[in-house]
Amino acid sequence: MARYIFITGGVVSSLGKGLMAASLAALLQARGFRVRIRKFDPYLNVDPGTMSPYQHGEVYVTDDGAETDLDLGHYERFTGVSARQSDNVTQGRVYQTIIQRERRGDYLGATVQVIPHVTDEIKAFALAESDDLDFVLCEIGGTVGDIESLPFMEAIRQLHNDLGRSQSIFVHVTLVPYIAAAGELKTKPTQHSVRELTSLGIQPDILLCRCEHPLPESERHKIALFCNVRPEAVIPALDASSIYAVPTQYHAEGLDDEVLRAFGMEGAPEPKLDRWHDIMDRQQNPEGEVTIGVVGKYVGLPDAYKSLHEALHHGGFANRVKVNIKWIDAELFEEEGADIAARLEPMHGILVPGGFGVRGSEGKIASVKFARERNVPFFGICLGMQMACIEGARNTAGIDNASTTEFGETSEPVVGLITEWMSKEGLQKRTAETDLGGTMRLGAYPAKLTGNSVVSGIYGASEISERHRHRYEVNAGYREPLEKGGLIFSGMSPDGMLPEIVERPDHPWFVGVQFHPELKSKPFDPHPLFASFIEAAVKQSRLV
Repeated sequence: MARYIFITGGVVSSLGKGLMAASLAALLQARGFRVRIRKFDPYLNVDPGTMSPYQHGEVYVTDDGAETDLDLGHYERFTGVSARQSDNVTQGRVYQTIIQRERRGDYLGATVQVIPHVTDEIKAFALAESDDLDFVLCEIGGTVGDIESLPFMEAIRQLHNDLGRSQSIFVHVTLVPYIAAAGELKTKPTQHSVRELTSLGIQPDILLCRCEHPLPESERHKIALFCNVRPEAVIPALDASSIYAVPTQYHAEGLDDEVLRAFGMEGAPEPKLDRWHDIMDRQQNPEGEVTIGVVGKYVGLPDAYKSLHEALHHGGFANRVKVNIKWIDAELFEEEGADIAARLEPMHGILVPGGFGVRGSEGKIASVKFARERNVPFFGICLGMQMACIEGARNTAGIDNASTTEFGETSEPVVGLITEWMSKEGLQKRTAETDLGGTMRLGAYPAKLTGNSVVSGIYGASEISERHRHRYEVNAGYREPLEKGGLIFSGMSPDGMLPEIVERPDHPWFVGVQFHPELKSKPFDPHPLFASFIEAAVKQSRLV
């Protein structure tokens, strides 16, 4: 039976529980254990699919089509284990499930309550699909003391009793702030956070203390004394030079050893950390650098493009170069007299990412035009591919009014609402009036590549599977004029109806994809499109 590690957070939010969970899972995996990580989110949205990136960061999509928290991206990048629908549950989804059952009469007239009905549903989620695992790490979103997280705290308290001491432990991530005026680290917030946690019936076994300065032994012992844990179980977690340095840093501080000790599993094999050392070597000792301009809509919040940010750096690892990312607000290119060339000429590559809505769209189209005319490597993702098709239609195919129905009525719908497509579940149909949540083309879909295309050479394959998240598609009816203008449809859905990839073979590197390749990129296995894009940017850097 799997052993469970419940991870909570205290004092403040944004302490990096997701990164901690991913790093601990990577360490356990490096010791030969089979792991899976799950996220419990206390908000009432059914999933983050309809939330603004400014509210919650990017939406991470799994192969099976779940719209999930961005922490699942960390989980996948650090372990290589593909996340599933069952790895992220929100309080909204829990209540939705319970209310649907109540309406059907499944509770046989019983009064439906938080205990036991809500907590039982949370416990069932935690225990599902775990038979073939050694460890399941469950991260509880939010901060101890939040009213929203109380049902989850109660559920994991019950699970600890159900599973027993040898099958479950609690790890609490907390903050030890540095007060500059006093020149001291302060342990009181951690003490109060643990007291709040124990008042809920949960005694942490391990404390991971985020701090900006080294934690003195005296303070470590003080925390252990007041929080009822062993001094060795107080693990300092200083800021790392890179997120990919975190696993080796936590191992050096003894986190994985202490977790195994808490389970009575001393004597386990030492972790094989060669690939993490290699990643850090590539990051710390680059043989050059390139600058990539990302022309987007949500550039004010880096987490909105978290997977994209990491995939670009993975492409740098593959080429052993440093990738400098310049986030450029697409709306700047829509201002009167905007000097697009001044901003984009220093770039060795231009990337237009996914997004929704008309804001910034003309700026993105202008960026595509600049990259095409100046022979700068260009990568368009999802909406970025659609903007590349509209730019090509307007400027190389003679379709002056080319646009997308997403932005309003148009006489030349080069991009339009997808109304039906085939999925694993069969024919899917949508209309403009369909609910926004969960109604896009979501998850992994196959595509067939043209044999002599640029992308088939990059992938080294004629068939691929990539993850999608979009409601609009490039209109295949415009294929002929677009291809006459030099924009080739080099990847299509198996039925030949939906364009998946476009490219310009006469350009140094010009590729647009309807899917999100960044979601499958990993530091030890960079996505081939990002590796090739950065390789092209390196060549461009030698020309300027």
